[in-house]
Amino acid sequence: MVNLTLQPGDAAPDFATTDEKGNMLSLKDFRGKKLLLYFYPKDNTPGCTAEACSLRDGFAELKANGVEVLGVSPQSERSHIGFIAKHNLPFRLLADTTHAVAEAYGVWQKKKMAGREYMGMARVSFLIGEDGRILQIFSKVTTDDHAGQVLDWLKGKKQ
Repeated sequence: MVNLTLQPGDAAPDFATTDEKGNMLSLKDFRGKKLLLYFYPKDNTPGCTAEACSLRDGFAELKANGVEVLGVSPQSERSHIGFIAKHNLPFRLLADTTHAVAEAYGVWQKKKMAGREYMGMARVSFLIGEDGRILQIFSKVTTDDHAGQVLDWLKGKKQ
């Protein structure tokens, strides 16, 4: 169960970390644009791959709706380069190796698997508006149709 303190309408926490090429990015770089900041546990795992490929397949329509996409996970830049190449991802991935971005968004949480507790990344996406405020939080991500979830929400908001 994902327990978040951030809510739609809140200012999205700023961040500064590197993408897969080592370029420093921050939330300020996306001011004036909508941003889907999606957090995922690990490169090249089944659910994370399905989610990334869904966003890849819906990328043109997301862009047509004014949405930029950034993925965030605890893996290194090198891991992200391989993940992007293997799945032909058209968006950047942030290397949050210190978990600072995940902690700011409240998605670095206690998890349980096989009776073991550990800290890990919750699968949550934040749609951030042009003004830096959170428009919507997707805490129940459908990995194989996440782009559809976001687009459905955007279409509902436009009516």
